[in-house]
Amino acid sequence: MTGKIHSIETFGTVDGPGVRFVVFFQGCPMRCLYCHNPDTWTEKGGREMTSADVLLRMERNRAFYRTGGITASGGEPMAQPAFLTELFALAKERGIHTCLDTSGILFSGLPGRLAETERLLAVTDLVMLDIKHMDDTAHRKLTGHGNGNSIAFARYLDEKKIPVWIRHVVVPGITYDRGELTALGYFLKTLSNVEKLEVLPYHALGKVKYDSLGIKYALEDTPQLKKAEAAEAEKIIKEAWHGIA
Repeated sequence: MTGKIHSIETFGTVDGPGVRFVVFFQGCPMRCLYCHNPDTWTEKGGREMTSADVLLRMERNRAFYRTGGITASGGEPMAQPAFLTELFALAKERGIHTCLDTSGILFSGLPGRLAETERLLAVTDLVMLDIKHMDDTAHRKLTGHGNGNSIAFARYLDEKKIPVWIRHVVVPGITYDRGELTALGYFLKTLSNVEKLEVLPYHALGKVKYDSLGIKYALEDTPQLKKAEAAEAEKIIKEAWHGIA
């Protein structure tokens, strides 16, 4: 089996615990306004690789990943479920920690799809779930999709007791909003499997990719989030989550 791989980062330090071998999958149904990888959207392009090909590249520097492992990112890794599951299964056979970085947008409760997800989670040690926006209408405006699948996936992961890190990009004028941040905190309060919260401040570093691809950058006039604002956003979420700053 082969998968479509956009790129590989051999020494990732922000995509899960420890030093990570990060595999960016090609293809994503979302069109997040702040996406810094618009070149991963289309299913066309990318490089065909087998799971063995991917892990062979990782094995060359295996010693560096002793406290880390492999992370599947994107794009949207769950758009290639069979390949992703095979990759993680092979990694687990070799004693490698597996981490899935996803929005959960492709989660489905339909029997066939649910069985597919169960097979994936059986070989997944950690899920980094990127919750884009707690309001469905605002989520649709931000990404082109509602947030129902993402919220359902979060609840399913809780039910299955899969460890989760929650990621939330805070954007001025969109998610840098007390009501939205408080809603996220209250939602986290309903989950028992969240190990960590990562507040990611919005930046426009990916704009150069839009220019090179001839795509209009929707957040052209949006200022980058300041460090103090990111700290304030995290404080608001945590106050609602478990009553502490």
